[in-house]
Amino acid sequence: MASMRVPTGNRSVAVIVCVLSTVTFSFFPPSWSQSAPATHPDEALHHLERGEALLRQGDLKGAAEAARKAMELNPSSAEGHYLLGRILLKDRKPSEAGEEFSRALKIKPTFAAALNDLADVYVAQGKSAEAEQALTRAIEANPKHLESYLDLAKLYEQRQDFTAAKKTYQNALAVSPTQADILFELATLYDNQGEPKAAWDILNRLTKANPKHANAWYLSGRIAEKNNDLGEAAYAYKQAIAAKPDLVDAHYNLGFIYRSQNKPNDAEREFLEVLRYRPEYAEAHMNLGVIYASTNKLDDAEQAYEKAVVLKPDYAEVHYNLGVFYELHRKDMPRALAQYRKYRELGGRDDRVERIVGSTFR
Repeated sequence: MASMRVPTGNRSVAVIVCVLSTVTFSFFPPSWSQSAPATHPDEALHHLERGEALLRQGDLKGAAEAARKAMELNPSSAEGHYLLGRILLKDRKPSEAGEEFSRALKIKPTFAAALNDLADVYVAQGKSAEAEQALTRAIEANPKHLESYLDLAKLYEQRQDFTAAKKTYQNALAVSPTQADILFELATLYDNQGEPKAAWDILNRLTKANPKHANAWYLSGRIAEKNNDLGEAAYAYKQAIAAKPDLVDAHYNLGFIYRSQNKPNDAEREFLEVLRYRPEYAEAHMNLGVIYASTNKLDDAEQAYEKAVVLKPDYAEVHYNLGVFYELHRKDMPRALAQYRKYRELGGRDDRVERIVGSTFR
């Protein structure tokens, strides 16, 4: 009897949502008034704080007006130019933003946050060397400016200078040993470079310091699964789900492990969770079809397979499994042959299918 198959190459892996977008750094020094004295320092500071609040709210026009008002009251305000540059960058005007960051740096050459954001402008303009120089200057100006370490390491990764990237992450960890984003990015780099043991060690360090870091647990699960340590992988995926219940790929991979361990009820639960968050996930529907067919829930299996076909008509493996289902469970060879032919049209190759389809033309 032919066995049902599920794809091993279509395992959807979340690009693990980039965590850097959630990092919060302090953009401004302890005092806004460290530049040249203002005529009305309290009022200038008020406008700067108001502009910052409006920027957070997405009111770019109001934020820009507040920043310009602050600079009218204090023309030598590096912070005012910096705030306006950030507003312009948010408004997708990188060249104008770069000019404001440069003005801020003329007033305060060691303004690390302005150097960091100027580097972002350089990266957008394809000026990698200038970006590296700005980030290096930012770190020299403020050795605790973690965002600059992260951006510099990412710049090195883009250049495929992985040795320099690792060194930069390690330098950042010397400043902040438990900083979650640095640890996660370094672990990801090790994993991508084929160093799972180093990645695993970093992830253990991260999850001990931050037990609710869902992406760290998810990556731990992926590494354990690649090492065929399914028990450890399942544990890591469960921890990822506990930290982030809507982490779809953790549910999917956990369901896949349960299916391989012949735990159909547990597998069904996880694939249904996948579909609760992403009803269009064709692979999850197909895996449910496999589970239902194996437990003799034939109507449910057929419905699941057909849903997968509707969602992803070019999904060769679901046509194969649906063909096996019609052949062995429904005893309907015409419908089975139609699915096998579609499977072949989509590039699927299976000796048994070739014999069955070929025999119909003799």
